[in-house]
Amino acid sequence: MRVLITGGAGFIGSHLVDRHLGQGDDVVVIDDFSTGSPANLAHLDHLAPGRLTVIEGRVEDRSSFERAFAGAELVYHLAARVGVFEVLRRPLDALQTNLRASEAVFERSAELGIRTVFTSTSEVYGKNDRNGLSETDDSIFGSTSISRWLYALSKATDEFMALAYFRERGLPITVARLFNTTGSRQAGAYGMVAPRFVRQALAGDPLIVFGDGSQTRCFTNVHDVVESLIRLGQTDAALGEVVNIGQPSEISILALAELIRTQAGSSSTIEHLDYDSAYGAGFEDMRRRVPDVSKLLRLTGFVPATPLATTIDQIITAIRAESGSELATGR
Repeated sequence: MRVLITGGAGFIGSHLVDRHLGQGDDVVVIDDFSTGSPANLAHLDHLAPGRLTVIEGRVEDRSSFERAFAGAELVYHLAARVGVFEVLRRPLDALQTNLRASEAVFERSAELGIRTVFTSTSEVYGKNDRNGLSETDDSIFGSTSISRWLYALSKATDEFMALAYFRERGLPITVARLFNTTGSRQAGAYGMVAPRFVRQALAGDPLIVFGDGSQTRCFTNVHDVVESLIRLGQTDAALGEVVNIGQPSEISILALAELIRTQAGSSSTIEHLDYDSAYGAGFEDMRRRVPDVSKLLRLTGFVPATPLATTIDQIITAIRAESGSELATGR
């Protein structure tokens, strides 16, 4: 099978590339390397000779686009501007990129009748903090004057577009809503909290918790996310559906910092930074976000279950290996 992965040099995308190449598939990656990195695919040069094609370019650029789709039998659309810091820094670029890229992918997939899996985000729930968010629960967003909600609104619009293509054009598509995916290769530069804490702990620097740290999240191992995406891409009952992908175990951000400090063997302190200082005036955050994954289980027979401690160990190991030598533990 020939698989196209947009954003395939990114954190999740590169792990998806690993899995499909490991299954014997041919893989085409299109990525502009704005947040992804060629380094995430470098280990594949000798493992899959001739079976991985990497196209550097934006998904919405026609010249790159046509080559990427040639012969594709399955498409995963992951390409997007990601991370709170990146969205706040360049909101117009984030909005235009997310909408234009998705429209280009959905239109071409519909023309060719190619099975497509689109990765959305739990951000589309906005301020809805009920326990066990299900796919039909309301999205509750803040004011349009607050850029923090731009990413959530762009991905929600992408979901509407995906489902409209399914209903009106017969596009065989599934929308996967991801809840805080983390693991090796994830960069902390775009606001991803787990790798940021790990780097701070290994360097002996203070772990900086935004706000009071009582806000909670559910962190999902990237390998569990990849398994879920692959299964959804093979499940006909998932066509035209929105499906949560997440690990339902909840942890506060302060407890996460303490867990990482302990597992890294670090004596780093934990310090707090108010949201206005971290993100700018008027930033809003959600107090909690917990998924209901019963639909994923019903459709695929699988739900993410890797313990957070195991995931943190994987991140620590990867960051130490990336450094080329043992990082300081801050002792």
